[in-house]
Amino acid sequence: MKLFFFDLETTGIKFWRNGIHQISGEIVIDGICKESFNFKVCPNPKCEIEEEALKVCNVSREQILQYPPMQQVYNQIIEMLSKYVDRYDKKDKFFLVGYNNASFDNYFMKAFFTQNNDNYFYSWFWINSIDVMVMATHHLMERRHEMKDFKQETVARELGIEIEQEKLHDAAYDIQLTKEIYRRIGGR
Repeated sequence: MKLFFFDLETTGIKFWRNGIHQISGEIVIDGICKESFNFKVCPNPKCEIEEEALKVCNVSREQILQYPPMQQVYNQIIEMLSKYVDRYDKKDKFFLVGYNNASFDNYFMKAFFTQNNDNYFYSWFWINSIDVMVMATHHLMERRHEMKDFKQETVARELGIEIEQEKLHDAAYDIQLTKEIYRRIGGR
């Protein structure tokens, strides 16, 4: 089983208007981490950059505009994916795995491919993904009414995972939380 754990940091919450400035994660095949990655990326020059979104991640507009161009990062991602998947084999793909990825990150990642003139996102990834937030819902449903929200941090704490508050909203740290939540709720 090929899993592509990933988390993104973005310049806002609208995939059709905002862009990505960080892509982090791990490639896990049959339970073994094959590769981890942490790409800082200059967002699409046409995207809107919302200061509020940058504050959440503790980065500035000046910082993210100095990151490597998106085409360069896209090429690095394709090179990495190509080591593990044959995009021409319809039976060889990754499952996207993230926290709340089904309603957020997946859309941004697909838009990132499209912005790089690649309309073959699903040559790499199955259309159905694994959303750890949805998995945690089933695991915690008897305690959900006692929880203030269902954000990643809250779920992690509820599962007894120690949080380094200052590292939250850094995609590289957040994907580690996602993996630990996944592990604790019975993910393979």
